[in-house]
Amino acid sequence: MPARAYWQGQIKLALVSIPVEVYPATKSGAAVSFRQIHEPTGKPIHYEKVVTGVGPVDRDEILKGFELSKGNYVLLEQEEIEAVKIESRKTLDLVQFVAADAIDVLYYEKPYFVVPADDLAEEAYAVLRDALRQTKKVGLGQLSVRGREQLVSLKPCGRGLVLEVLRYADEVTKAQTYFRGLPDDTADEEMLDLATSIIDKRTAPFKPEEFRDRYVDALHRLIDKKKKAKGKRIIEDVDEEPAGRTGGNVIDLMAALKKSAGEGARKPPAAKKATPKKAAPRRKSA
Repeated sequence: MPARAYWQGQIKLALVSIPVEVYPATKSGAAVSFRQIHEPTGKPIHYEKVVTGVGPVDRDEILKGFELSKGNYVLLEQEEIEAVKIESRKTLDLVQFVAADAIDVLYYEKPYFVVPADDLAEEAYAVLRDALRQTKKVGLGQLSVRGREQLVSLKPCGRGLVLEVLRYADEVTKAQTYFRGLPDDTADEEMLDLATSIIDKRTAPFKPEEFRDRYVDALHRLIDKKKKAKGKRIIEDVDEEPAGRTGGNVIDLMAALKKSAGEGARKPPAAKKATPKKAAPRRKSA
């Protein structure tokens, strides 16, 4: 378990208080970060605070400004900003409960693990966890941490509880902004059946370890090659064009769906009435 908790306090359910500790459930270890380097000297580049027409300035002369209009700012002292920060409270009061599927996925921002702070808290912790699971509800409250107040949800996860920071309503763009212009036509039934057939065939348990960020992996390989080359130029292998590209040719949607679903290989049913037979197309070898 990490040495430092993101938040420590009590979850309050009516008159019951449960001491807990909250730890980050995600990490950013996969990202590759770079520094800008001055090639002749090999030293990192630093940035100065510069004012147009004035040049470099001291940090003591810098204030924070909120732009009202182009070039028009309201200036704020750091002490003024600190004065309006929310005092960190040590209590997360669950003020409302909603159905587990009532919160749109757009509102979820970041998950945290919630664990009992001590052995005495385990019983009440288990009662809250099992009650949420049995009722299929999610608890809502506001958490004060680091001067800000965050909207959070609390739900069961295996043997424990997960707290998820939610975005506020004004932080989420309404879907209608982008989807309003899309046609409201119903999908073709035959195409829909083929598409659902493909989905059924490819349905499997979610195993995140089976997915890799190929860009990050390629960067690590490149860095490793450069490290072994010790400054010498290396020639990168040129990957072949991925199979399946047709150079922008238009593909018939029905034919593509039938091929994907395995329908293309099936022979059509025999006609009841005798009809002139057409020459069957030559089947390509595998």
